[in-house]
Amino acid sequence: MQGHFLAADLTLTGADRGVVVVVAVIALAALAVGYVLLKEVLAAGQGTAKMQDIAKAVQEGAAAYLKRQRNTLLIFGSIVFLLLFALPADSTAELIGRSLFFLVGAAFSFAIGYLGMWLSTQANLRVAAASVEDGGREKAMRIAFRTGGVVGMATVGLGLFGAAVVVLVYTGMAPKVLEGFGFGAALIAMFMRVGGGIFTKAADVGADLVGKVEQNIPEDDPRNAATIADNVGDNVGDCAGMAADLFESYAVMLVAALILGSTAFGVQGLLFPLIVPALGVLTAMLGVYITKAKAGESGLTAINRSFYISALVSAVLCTAAAFIFLPTSFSELTGASETNIAGSPALVAAVAVIIGIVLAGIILWLTGYFTGTDYKPVKDVGRTALTGPATVVLAGISVGFESAVYTALVIGGAVYGAFLLSGSITVALFAIALAGTGLLTTVGVIVAMDTFGPVSDNAQGIAEMSGDVHGEGAAILTELDAVGNTTKAITKGIAIATAVLAATALFGSYLDAIKAAFAKAQNEFSNDIFTVFSPNVLVGVIIGAAVVFMFSGLAVNAVTRAAGAIVFEVRRQFREIPGIMEGTTRPEYGRVVDICTRDSLRELATPGLLAVLAPIAVGFGLGVGPLAGYLGGAIAAGTLMAVFLANSGGAWDNAKKLVEDGNHGGKGSDAHAATVIGDTVGDPFKDTAGPAINPLIKVMNLVSVLIAPAIVGLSVGADASTGVRLAIALVAAALIVVAVVVSKRRTTAIADTPVETPVSNGVS
Repeated sequence: MQGHFLAADLTLTGADRGVVVVVAVIALAALAVGYVLLKEVLAAGQGTAKMQDIAKAVQEGAAAYLKRQRNTLLIFGSIVFLLLFALPADSTAELIGRSLFFLVGAAFSFAIGYLGMWLSTQANLRVAAASVEDGGREKAMRIAFRTGGVVGMATVGLGLFGAAVVVLVYTGMAPKVLEGFGFGAALIAMFMRVGGGIFTKAADVGADLVGKVEQNIPEDDPRNAATIADNVGDNVGDCAGMAADLFESYAVMLVAALILGSTAFGVQGLLFPLIVPALGVLTAMLGVYITKAKAGESGLTAINRSFYISALVSAVLCTAAAFIFLPTSFSELTGASETNIAGSPALVAAVAVIIGIVLAGIILWLTGYFTGTDYKPVKDVGRTALTGPATVVLAGISVGFESAVYTALVIGGAVYGAFLLSGSITVALFAIALAGTGLLTTVGVIVAMDTFGPVSDNAQGIAEMSGDVHGEGAAILTELDAVGNTTKAITKGIAIATAVLAATALFGSYLDAIKAAFAKAQNEFSNDIFTVFSPNVLVGVIIGAAVVFMFSGLAVNAVTRAAGAIVFEVRRQFREIPGIMEGTTRPEYGRVVDICTRDSLRELATPGLLAVLAPIAVGFGLGVGPLAGYLGGAIAAGTLMAVFLANSGGAWDNAKKLVEDGNHGGKGSDAHAATVIGDTVGDPFKDTAGPAINPLIKVMNLVSVLIAPAIVGLSVGADASTGVRLAIALVAAALIVVAVVVSKRRTTAIADTPVETPVSNGVS
């Protein structure tokens, strides 16, 4: 790979620019369709005054959290923005462009997350109200799914538009500038994922332990002071966090595809990765609009059918585009690093994209099997509730371990299948990136599926807290909540697959950056520095895997501490405020929301620093070879850990739903209490630590791509300095140690800490 020749070799003709302009127009069309869907959602009825009051409290809590998170991220983002200017670049324009689009990527990521949060807090009320109107089931489901459609259209629209603008403005420098765009998106998404995950699961665990277990009251009982915070958490964790996560997957995959494509296929490789997601925008529109449950049909069946139809249409359109846009011989490519390869670029691209689309379908089925209430794994977990919480926990862990193996094998098979498409490592890596873009042609529908879950969950919560929805309306919301539970689990599985493909493709970009840096330093590059049986590289592999475990442990521990604070506060209110259990006095909801906000923002710093600083410590301390091993270890361990956490948590959650539906004694039984414990253990697994691993491995890969030239320059260049290199590594390592030690010393004690109450304290 000759990544350092990109700027010289790539020139867009008028026709090429026309293609990019069309892509940008399609991206803007996605935003326009999102706006139309938005108007439709907001036009729906808003229910009773009491339902509106409850929804308003949730809206205020979510807005207060994201406002404070925004202020925190502004500080961190500003520091990173300035540090990017210290990294080497081939030109001043590239340096400025990379830093500028870091801000653009970060702003887009936060905007997508904010939109997901804001709209879901508007839609939950409307879904609850629709359940008691004419055509209740179909109407409620349509509102919930089209709410996700708005966020999905915004995700694909902003991601594709940002990439198209960079290609138009920077052309040959576009891949390098897009590194900043992807890094900004990934960094903010990781913080939103971690912070939102800590918030939502602290509230959820606290509400369950005191409300369900100790007080034996329903999940969304208004007497529980943590219920509003729990509903707020669904929006800032699942909606804001997941939307930002999938946006950065979209952006990072485009970055990797454009970097590798411009080297492997030249100009055509710079443009084709934009064409594939542009076609995905069109099929996402189709998927959102055709989602409609037939009479007597499961909502999940309707959603899955729309997904498979849109995926099939994507496969057909992308195959046609490959053979129309790409030549059938490598010798016909313009500006590619290798033109003497046998085979057809069009065929390689078409098959690679289809591999990604098929992977999405298999992951959808596989995750649904291990987390759905209709299948054996969850039924087995539910049955173990008859023997107590310990066996529930053990059964859920077993499901998580087993599902992780199958999912990892499927993802590995997709990566290897794409790799086999060419004898050239350059083309093979681009094929893997194209498989990722193929998978992401479905991202608009995936975001809609994910947002459907928390919106339906919140709708049921508002209905239960208000007491204004009964009979058929309550049954409709219960059904949609169960469907949403499964769609959330499915989209987590697909998000993990996108993360692995993106990270693998970025691994190739890392190699490209190293080769370019060696050439610039006029030193010969040797693949021997990556030999896996070399002890220093193997040490890097071990450290990379270990960082995934440390990150997961920090995230779960953060939920444990924050949830402990919620348990103390809710117990205090039951104990000290007379009339709560009788329903004559309103709990102090705002105190719980503020505790969750304060603790989640305090806790997210340590995992964030670990993600950014660990590759810096390894790279500058041990070298680019061990850093490559570090990335390999992180990708491998991250894949298994993310699937294990997500699927075990999903299985526990739906096992609880299974018992609540009347199986094994139903609500209030010992079996129900056992599944509540399992669900409580699973909450930080599936909604905090597991999903946060996705942006973690992409952030670490992007940091490595960005710092690779500096590591090489300080190791073999004219400015080589072992002292400076080791000093940077030691400072990074010391900051990690300090952050972890400070984190471990935190407690859940809140008795002596005054708590502000900026959020509405009550609902009427």
